[in-house]
Amino acid sequence: MANTRSRTSVTARIIETETDIRDGVRALRRKCATMRHVHDTAGTPPLRRQPAGFQGLARIIVGQQLSVASAAAIWTRTLDAVQPFEPKALLALKDKRLAAAGLSRPKIRTLKAIASAARDGLDLARLERATDEEVHTALTAVSGIGPWTADIYLMFCLGRADAWAPGDLALQIAAQQALELAERPDKVELLEIAERWRPWRGVAARLLWAYYAAVKAKRTAVPV
Repeated sequence: MANTRSRTSVTARIIETETDIRDGVRALRRKCATMRHVHDTAGTPPLRRQPAGFQGLARIIVGQQLSVASAAAIWTRTLDAVQPFEPKALLALKDKRLAAAGLSRPKIRTLKAIASAARDGLDLARLERATDEEVHTALTAVSGIGPWTADIYLMFCLGRADAWAPGDLALQIAAQQALELAERPDKVELLEIAERWRPWRGVAARLLWAYYAAVKAKRTAVPV
């Protein structure tokens, strides 16, 4: 079983290692034929854990709606620009310096909103001991942070094994493909679908993202 930590306000199954991912995959294969098909097609997904806190949240913002390569390049330049990578240092930079790293205006606004919130009392360390609902409430109170960002933070920075991102377009498409649905499920429908994958929805999400990529690669492959 995956590691379980006792916290003052929440006890949650935590994904910390590749072993935890494999445990989740085995559990999902036992209980769901769709997950067996998804895993057979895409293989075991990567861990994809990131540090929690200001830097981890900032990295999620920087990488939104970008390819993996582009996100990595812009993140590297952002790290170089903000030294040390702390709220105070980021707030001290001119927007043009952050734009030179490749950040869009909306992302600069969101990063500065997060830095301001952290400076003014948002305790990101405390969120490691908070419930999923409390994490959502705290993060979405910051300008520019929506439910998707909070879901991804729960999944990849806090390692919550049952975190789920129903608003993610790729997950919706992957679920439609894997379940052979006539239409792409919306957020509410995807939440209902994912009930069958508790308490490993975070691993189910990783599997579906890998499946989405595998199917897409297969469809775009050029015959030799």
